[in-house]
Amino acid sequence: MPLNPTPIDRRTAERGQTEALDAIDRPSAAGSAQHAPSAPGRYLLVEQGGSQRVLALTRPITHLGRGFGATLQLEDAGVSRRHAIVVQRRDCARILDDRSANGTWLNGRRVFEAELHDGDVIVVGRAMLVYRELTA
Repeated sequence: MPLNPTPIDRRTAERGQTEALDAIDRPSAAGSAQHAPSAPGRYLLVEQGGSQRVLALTRPITHLGRGFGATLQLEDAGVSRRHAIVVQRRDCARILDDRSANGTWLNGRRVFEAELHDGDVIVVGRAMLVYRELTA
């Protein structure tokens, strides 16, 4: 299943993140196709400082933050050492804010806990992540 562009939440666009989302979310964008996951599973597509990468969510718990213990380390002063947690269950994935200083944003809204759906945009500090769920 190819990655398709997702609707952008108006508040996300107001936060000035439309261009970054376009670059990471569009398969036709230069260089982004090589970063697109193709196997079934759950993924985070990470856009930070002009670079893009894909993190397969293979563990039940994935820690996001600036600290050494984070599964996904984000080098950004706006990201707390322990910023957020992605928890996977059989039927869904959830994001939980880990008492971060600057908050965890989902589709332009600050959240403390929320269920993730394919195409959701997560912002922590200046890093933007797109949640992808590919089925067989």
